[in-house]
Amino acid sequence: MDNHISILAFLTFHLLLVSHFRLAKCGNATSICTKTPHPELCNTLRSTFPDENDVVLRDLSLRETLAQAADAHKLISEMDLSSFDELGRSAWTDCLELHQDSIYQLNRSVFVGSKTDVQTWLSAAIANQQTCHNGFLDFNLSSHLESFDQLMMLNDFSTSLTNSLAINKAVIINASSSKQKKRNSDDHFPYWVSAGDRRLLRSSGGSVKADIVVARDGSGDYTTISAALDAAKRRRGSKRFVIYVKKGVYKENVEIKKSMKNLMFVGDGIDATVVTSNRNVQDGFTTFRSATFAVSGEGFIARGMTFENTAGPHKHQAVALRSSSDFSVFYDCSFKGYQDTLYVHSQRQFYRNCDVYGTVDFIFGDAVAVLQNCNIYVRKPMIDQKNTVTAQGRKDPNENTGIIIHNSIITASPELRPVQNLYASYLGRPWKKYSTTVFLKCVIDGLIDPAGWLPWSGDFGLTTLYYGEYMNVGGGATVRSRVKWPGFHVIRNAAEAGKFSVGNFLAGDSWLPATGVPFTAGL
Repeated sequence: MDNHISILAFLTFHLLLVSHFRLAKCGNATSICTKTPHPELCNTLRSTFPDENDVVLRDLSLRETLAQAADAHKLISEMDLSSFDELGRSAWTDCLELHQDSIYQLNRSVFVGSKTDVQTWLSAAIANQQTCHNGFLDFNLSSHLESFDQLMMLNDFSTSLTNSLAINKAVIINASSSKQKKRNSDDHFPYWVSAGDRRLLRSSGGSVKADIVVARDGSGDYTTISAALDAAKRRRGSKRFVIYVKKGVYKENVEIKKSMKNLMFVGDGIDATVVTSNRNVQDGFTTFRSATFAVSGEGFIARGMTFENTAGPHKHQAVALRSSSDFSVFYDCSFKGYQDTLYVHSQRQFYRNCDVYGTVDFIFGDAVAVLQNCNIYVRKPMIDQKNTVTAQGRKDPNENTGIIIHNSIITASPELRPVQNLYASYLGRPWKKYSTTVFLKCVIDGLIDPAGWLPWSGDFGLTTLYYGEYMNVGGGATVRSRVKWPGFHVIRNAAEAGKFSVGNFLAGDSWLPATGVPFTAGL
């Protein structure tokens, strides 16, 4: 019952919470409702227990949102699909899975999450809603999407979700204003990477003590990654499970479900261990389903592997890797594709010493994602295309998501370099209204257009986005001719830039310093 709530547990929790409401008389939630996008809904909820504090209101809102998520999932599962073609059913299948994941995110927000965790998980639920929509948009199925949206109007999940996000953010701000935590700027791995994991990340592939070995030549336990995952599903417990993938080219699509937590993949190095496929939107896969390698299980770690989508620029959206894994780490990995190469879909993700290749929007999504000490290679697109490194998908102003690129190199790939003057290349464009992307202390080569950033459509998002650049160098780093959008910022001081460091941005107050493989927490 990982994704559903037991009725007995829900009712028991309800009774306990009501009992708590009767005892807690430490504040009033009147003002917090003014900070929500739907204050009338918040005030209606508050009137149930008018004397309670903000934290109690937050708990009420989360429970209501969870109930609405369950109702939305039921509506989708019972939807009449008689008018849907094969592509429409494919998009509907995504929606069903994504809303089920939102139930999971809301369930743990109610029962187990810290305030910072909850902000991440609610943001993931918003990303899920948008991804559901995107499936229909991928195939230009406007009539199908209209039918879906009409069905969703019978449910208040969306309004409840955005309100819960706003309320939880207000609670975080109130708490952080009264207690500031000291941060350490030394190199470290995040706290969830144990000492044992750090040793594995430092060791060479052949010296790894693996639970399963995958080898194309038959020298391991299995010859395919998918077969190894089938075996891993039968393991007991949730401690770290290591799969060593020997050098070779593995032509398969791999999906690691949410139930498979704490997996670690160790390869023999970039371009030695390669996972490759060519799914794409043109051939009938949603962007979400086009990934060569997709991971949702919490705590995923990969080291020394290449993830590739070979569909080519003419096939448009074709994902090499999609991660929805909270607390995921990719170390010494490579991601190769053209449009939409690296899909940082949702939740907290860290990339260190990685290579990313692509053309259009090739680092995109709505995760809390930091890429540090990485090489970002812009490839040769189709003749009528412009290159855009990022397309960040923050839809709601209260999400905690963004794409941060720190101490990395943005340059032309070998195939583009001889003709880079024939193609315009930009640091990013605003996929969603509150798109948030920052480049910190990077080397930006001269292939980047002096304007730096490209509009998505007219003036969409230009006043609401946050795009920042801080202390970058290189031929394309000059900010003199950058766009004049209200949302673009040339960051001048370390305090403002520090908001986007690993220590502050990647899960905020829930991170703790720990020593290990180099990981710069500060600037």
